[in-house]
Amino acid sequence: MKTIYLFTIILFTGLITSSFDLKKNDPTENKKSQDLPSAFSTNSDPLVDNEVLNDFFKRYTDLKKYQNKVVALYKNRSYESIWFEDNKINEFGQLLHQKLKSTHEEGLEIEIPYENEIDKIFNKKVKERPSKSDSDLLLSAAYIIYMSQVYEGLDAETVKKTGWLLPKKQLSYETLLDSLIVNPALLEKNDELLFDQYYKLQGALEKYRQIEKDGTWTPIVTETPYKDLRPDAVSNTIAQVRTRLMVMGDLKQDSKSNVYDRELMDAVMKYKLRNGFKPNYILVEEHIKDMNTPIADKIKILTVNMERCRWISPKLIKDKEYIMVNVPSFELVYVKDGKTALASRVFVGSALTKTSIFSGNIDRIVFSPYWTVPQSIVDNELKLKMAADKNYLADHNMEMVNGQVRQKPGPENSLGLVKFIFPNPEDIYMHDTPAKTLFDFEKRTFSHGCINVKEAKNLAIAMLKDYPEWTTDRINKAMEGKEETTFKLANKVPIYICYFTSWVNESGEISFFRDVYEKDDDLNKIMYQESVAFNN
Repeated sequence: MKTIYLFTIILFTGLITSSFDLKKNDPTENKKSQDLPSAFSTNSDPLVDNEVLNDFFKRYTDLKKYQNKVVALYKNRSYESIWFEDNKINEFGQLLHQKLKSTHEEGLEIEIPYENEIDKIFNKKVKERPSKSDSDLLLSAAYIIYMSQVYEGLDAETVKKTGWLLPKKQLSYETLLDSLIVNPALLEKNDELLFDQYYKLQGALEKYRQIEKDGTWTPIVTETPYKDLRPDAVSNTIAQVRTRLMVMGDLKQDSKSNVYDRELMDAVMKYKLRNGFKPNYILVEEHIKDMNTPIADKIKILTVNMERCRWISPKLIKDKEYIMVNVPSFELVYVKDGKTALASRVFVGSALTKTSIFSGNIDRIVFSPYWTVPQSIVDNELKLKMAADKNYLADHNMEMVNGQVRQKPGPENSLGLVKFIFPNPEDIYMHDTPAKTLFDFEKRTFSHGCINVKEAKNLAIAMLKDYPEWTTDRINKAMEGKEETTFKLANKVPIYICYFTSWVNESGEISFFRDVYEKDDDLNKIMYQESVAFNN
């Protein structure tokens, strides 16, 4: 009897052990509960393998295209759980979920596939939650999607289609994940991840969305026919302009006065300077039209330029020295040791001969340059003039050399007294110009693609400060020479030719510039189409 009793106990114990092992290895059982017994929930045990991964992406088909990147995350972490710690979602997982719910703050509206399933992971009231492995994989896919959309933006090929040829920033999702798991705070305004202008535009986006919500952006109604508004004028339009300038931050308070007084003059000047208009007190119809740009359009402009910031490496502004040219604002800044050493107006290519958006390295400064006239200009502009006047070339300080027309050095040379060379396939460079009056125009699109710099001489002086042999006197003499003088820089200076139609300066002033090459609408459509394709 005792033998039978003992045998029964052994058999019963064996059945329990066998049943437990079956449940542990049964994938369907694993899917029923998020929380596993503590013996199987430590990060030291592999959570996924090839079978689990393949099964997951068969069931979550909308995430299939991210499979390779998700697998790379787990391979880098020995297939352990990424998001669970002591059987609970870790701090970074919690933060990621919050970020997924507030992508509008990033100027995006991302619909994450299976968002409802992800929400269940964090909802303790829900009975049927994804299994631990499913939860981990869902969050890993969401991490890839969020980081690629917010921190990288459009893919490299699409970016090139927009005409942006600067090097596209690339992220290592595996390395970045390791850092974020240890310190989730790195995701908050980290200028190691995003070009710092991004965060400034994000602040502007918040401000303009609040203006939209407040309903204070009402259209300015003008008299017909429109009369230019000048100081001391009296008009109902002036009172409306005053209100708009207060909303935008150019005026501290709104007196409601319809008189164009001193207070309004200062606000108008501030408005014009930050938006690239000619600095005077006259408000023409174009300015009213600009002020009447719908607030929704202003918001789109901000989000489009936030997207451009995603493409730029944050390391750009960490260079010891660099030059940045922003085409829409027609401005150049030369930055050295973190400070703006020089700023200058520029004019750029026309709509037919657009200045390319790319980067390079200035390796030479050429004083008293020759200008070899492009054959297209010879064919389209000079041949008829040369045929009509045999002395045309001599009268314009030009000569024929090896079948090419070139202009000799001198104050009337089209390249001015100095040019800056950064080798590139399109043969674009920066240079001085004798046509100084062109810098007084608001819209400065006059060149055949090269960048004409108003402060070219001062730029050369600033760039050569680290070369003691190049005194100001020597630079002046080199600029007055009858022969070309080339100096090769020991340290190349990076140059970035960019396209930002909105910009926030160090003082927090928000600028909106003309979309001179009509790139904003195209990019906005691409962003929208990419979003639609992604959501579908």
